[in-house]
Amino acid sequence: MAKGSIALIGAPVDGGAGMSGCIMGPAALRVANIGGALQDLDYTIEDWGDVTPEKVELKLSGATHHENEVAGFARSLYKTGVDAFSKGFLPIFLGGDHSLSMGTVTAAARHAAAKGKKLHVLWLDAHPDFNRPDTSHSGNMHGMSAAFFCGEKGFDGILDVPIDPVDPRDFHVFGVRSIDQQEGELLRDRGVDVMDMRHIDEKGVASLIRSVLEAVKRDDAMLHVSLDVDFLDPVYAPGVGTTVPGGATYREAHLAMEMICDSGLMTSLDLVELNPYLDERGKSTRMLVNLTESGFGRRVFDRPTSAF
Repeated sequence: MAKGSIALIGAPVDGGAGMSGCIMGPAALRVANIGGALQDLDYTIEDWGDVTPEKVELKLSGATHHENEVAGFARSLYKTGVDAFSKGFLPIFLGGDHSLSMGTVTAAARHAAAKGKKLHVLWLDAHPDFNRPDTSHSGNMHGMSAAFFCGEKGFDGILDVPIDPVDPRDFHVFGVRSIDQQEGELLRDRGVDVMDMRHIDEKGVASLIRSVLEAVKRDDAMLHVSLDVDFLDPVYAPGVGTTVPGGATYREAHLAMEMICDSGLMTSLDLVELNPYLDERGKSTRMLVNLTESGFGRRVFDRPTSAF
């Protein structure tokens, strides 16, 4: 008997990033047979293809880049995500740069609100992506997605419907090691749960991930997990345009995903910032697929010897 139904939803957006290439991410994940890998774990898989961005014309205050492309994808992903939730699917969004979360997390938050629940977001990333248009140095909108879905100002018109903002205290940033100064001040002011690599070094992955999962369970909440390739150390996943040394190891990343699986709390997932153009013979793509498998029940005993 199938464990559940998963919808694979491609988001080939790279206008939010500072470097082109993430547009190829969904195709690379499909070539690496992400659907087949999950089917082997007894899930029913439907591939919904790639979303098409809506046509949008807006101008945000601040020096943002490609805001119309980002908003167009956000609107399509929001609507497709809400549809997937309403039909009983667990959506996995195949990215694409991290600006896609402006649509995916808001869809999850709308579904949670409709069910009378809170939404917690676990952000596995080297960056908190909590800049606003008026604080960003680069203007790249993949660094603003979390600020948007937590209800910060400066994003009028990204979606054409009101959002259900995520409480910043329910936004858990895990593995961060690159924060802009004003971004850091905003994170502290809003009470975001920031667990940087020093916290992980001192307390360990298991203790910190357990604290997040306990908070989700205590609130009887839904859990959206957003997994950025640069959460990992570049040694394990070089295929990303925002590499930062000192990231999670192979085992630390798998442990986090295994614990998420064991909790049974994850209700949606982003796989983001994969840039196949920068990858080494599919190394990062395979890593993302392997981590996704860990998030859905694959155990170390089930794994053949790795090609790494």
